[in-house]
Amino acid sequence: MNTPGTARVFSKILKLGDVTETRFDKEPRFPYQRVDGYLREWARLDETRTTPRPATMGQSATKAWSRALEVTVPIASHPYHIFPTVVEELADKFDGAPALLSDSECITYRDLAKRANQYARWALEQGLVDGETVSLFMPNRPEYLAVWVGITNVGGVVSLLNTNLAGLSLAHCINTVEPRHIIVAAQLIDAFLSAQPHLAGSAKTWLHGDAPVELPRIDHEVDKHSGRKLTSDERRPVTIKDLALYIYTSGTTGLPKAAKINHYRIMQWSHWFAGMMDTRPSDRMYDCLPMYHSIGGVVALGAVLVNGGSVVIREKFSARHFWDDVINSDCTLFQYIGELCRYLVNTPPHPRETDHRIRLCCGNGLRPDVWSDFKNRFRIPHILEFYAATESNVALYNVKASPARLVAFRHFSGIGTP
Repeated sequence: MNTPGTARVFSKILKLGDVTETRFDKEPRFPYQRVDGYLREWARLDETRTTPRPATMGQSATKAWSRALEVTVPIASHPYHIFPTVVEELADKFDGAPALLSDSECITYRDLAKRANQYARWALEQGLVDGETVSLFMPNRPEYLAVWVGITNVGGVVSLLNTNLAGLSLAHCINTVEPRHIIVAAQLIDAFLSAQPHLAGSAKTWLHGDAPVELPRIDHEVDKHSGRKLTSDERRPVTIKDLALYIYTSGTTGLPKAAKINHYRIMQWSHWFAGMMDTRPSDRMYDCLPMYHSIGGVVALGAVLVNGGSVVIREKFSARHFWDDVINSDCTLFQYIGELCRYLVNTPPHPRETDHRIRLCCGNGLRPDVWSDFKNRFRIPHILEFYAATESNVALYNVKASPARLVAFRHFSGIGTP
């Protein structure tokens, strides 16, 4: 909003949210009536504003922010309700509906929960205890999510390794988190072998897929385990305070650093963006961003899955095949980084570039000089731009859907630090 009154309302709401987020271990009582009152005041101020409101598919900034608050505020009051638990609940609710799709796989909600349970039992069989780490070196594919959901469900921590690394830089990322196990996809075995001489510790290496090396096959090992729900004896008392993932920084200012991501932050990211994007079962997200990053690996997936939609996973972005892929997959959402939009704008016209059903694009780094061309040429109804960093606890959102106007601020307290 653009008035002092609405700024005061934002400040009141965010202060309430911060109290909740920093006290989740003390079962806080969030003042829902007060925040409802603030939201009504914000809506009233929005209605009396004199500046014109841009078209946003009928959803106002007030409604988007209100939805996001509504689904994230209760997270702190349910410390044992973590994302792996959400996956189990989604399997009960959506069962055979598609959850994750790729060129070679279609995993339903039930399949995802079963595969995650198999990885959980593998972790238990290996004697993985709370806080111990498994490093994952795997390209984008539906199995990727099942791996870390299953292992973190029983208290393990998964470090998501950058698949473009090799040699000393890859070894550094592995050594930093001191894993007990390393899972390596067959396609990446050469890059891993280049790092192996530099590895410290005695982590056990597992191969996923077929490659000409003498390593145990984790995909075969996991297949031996049941995919049924974990029993009470198998479950571990994992809470939203516990560490879940290591996600690495880009390494532009030195070697990559491992940011600590707890279960609370995963729940916040997934549900906050679900509220902001107003995701629904009919939605299908196009995700061609790396799954070892927070946006491609948590936000793009979690924001759609928590409301019963599906995600199309691609290993890499291709400007040439983008529109055919989006249209043939019947996608309604697209997760971007700004340079992807620039590449699309700079490609020659595609005969199907406006035949899509995309209703919203969400991402960061879309520069003002690209925004309008991207939106107008490809007839994108709505763009949700934000600025954040995995290792940061602050995010900015352009809820007014116009270039260079970051008008909403979100402070995520008490969450992962490098």
